[in-house]
Amino acid sequence: MTELTDRQREAYEAAAFRRLLSHLRERSDVQNIDLMNLAGFCRNCLSNWYRDAAEADGASLSKDEAREIVYGMPYADWQAKHQTEASGSQLAAFETNRPKDH
Repeated sequence: MTELTDRQREAYEAAAFRRLLSHLRERSDVQNIDLMNLAGFCRNCLSNWYRDAAEADGASLSKDEAREIVYGMPYADWQAKHQTEASGSQLAAFETNRPKDH
């Protein structure tokens, strides 16, 4: 395996994260509950992790600010445009697979 410098690793991780955000913004048809049920995380988790990283670095970032970074728009706007009502089967799967921190 190629040895990467810390700078390269961070740059590649940042690029991959930006691409993930872009992909999730393009796939607004994929609901957060679907992501949670299949992968154990969702857009809100990403925004929480982003906020945690900012706070660990001494930066103050609100929950709403972090969500806007991840969603590409205010969370309320994303919900109004893209969020659908969860089905009974989605909710049942979520209850079965819910991570301990949710």
